[in-house]
Amino acid sequence: MKEIILCGLVMFSLLINSCSTEPEPLTFGKDVCQFCKMTLMDKKFGAELVTKKGKVYKFDDAICFLNFYNSEAEPQEEYLHKLVIDYAHPGELFDARDGFYVKSPVIKSPMAGQVAAFTSKIDLDSFNKEWHGIYMSWGEVVTQFKK
Repeated sequence: MKEIILCGLVMFSLLINSCSTEPEPLTFGKDVCQFCKMTLMDKKFGAELVTKKGKVYKFDDAICFLNFYNSEAEPQEEYLHKLVIDYAHPGELFDARDGFYVKSPVIKSPMAGQVAAFTSKIDLDSFNKEWHGIYMSWGEVVTQFKK
């Protein structure tokens, strides 16, 4: 009887963990971009989408992220988390809808998306002094890469 209860607890634990809708950290040098299939390498760029069912999609560049997001592979309302890397804090994901974006040909992102994301307008302005790029909101970034 104890074995049956233990087995039930293990199965329940596996079921609960497999249904997580929490974001996962990006593992640079190991994770592969869902869109272009390249390995994530640059910690200043990257993104992640997590569906309401817990499916996680990882990306190496804003252009891959947005092309996939706009592709209707999943309905956009199914994405619980839309996350991007903060250029000023490499490797740190944050909610893409809260970000500040700059597009400049000087930005050398993995797939030539030329977009950097920031959690802070102050950080964006600091980097943009050298880049002379165009400031963009989340909505502008999404429509910029619509096909």
